Amino acid sequence: MSEKCEAVFKRFEEIGIIPVVVLNDAKDALPLGKALMEGGLPAAEVTFRTAAAEESIRIMSENFPDMLVGAGTVLTTEQVDRAVAAGAKFIVAPGLDEEVVKYCLERDIPVCPGTQTASEMMAALKLGLTRVKFFPAENAGGLKMIKAIGAALTALRFMPTGGINAENVKEYLKSDKIFCAGGSWMVKGDLIKAGEFDKIRTMAAEAAEIVKECRG
Repeated sequence: MSEKCEAVFKRFEEIGIIPVVVLNDAKDALPLGKALMEGGLPAAEVTFRTAAAEESIRIMSENFPDMLVGAGTVLTTEQVDRAVAAGAKFIVAPGLDEEVVKYCLERDIPVCPGTQTASEMMAALKLGLTRVKFFPAENAGGLKMIKAIGAALTALRFMPTGGINAENVKEYLKSDKIFCAGGSWMVKGDLIKAGEFDKIRTMAAEAAEIVKECRG
């Protein structure tokens, strides 16, 4: 993996918890980005399953250049192109699509595909990846599953996403198999829709404190 990609994943690790964001209206991107930055959680994985995703990534990237903004739920190479053109610094996918992974690696784009089984994780290693998403984390066996498979696949580290919350994230972050965790509890859709960005900032700050507590 290139130095550029390694640098991005190092930032993932430093931030610790990556907010997984669903935005239905691009007007919410600016106040949301501000709330996350002020809360000390300068990152957003903007899911690419809404019409507002592309513009939201552009707004956050342009207004908060120090923020680690990327695209999630990326399914095709065409979506990769659109996300990166909008300013996405990384790509996350729900599963392991070899075409998408190779496309990103050839273009020096940090990519973190979803995996759940040992076979998918071995396929990721074969493609040259050392970091993968474990999804849906809690439904797929959680940290016990990661540790069990990770004991055999020692080169891999994981970003658990799916069912992660303020309570169980601590257990994940204390494991050396985890480079970061993805969660949406601090950026829930109803909070965004209601414009409760002060509450989001507070919850982001609490999440940032959890990272410090677990990792020093």
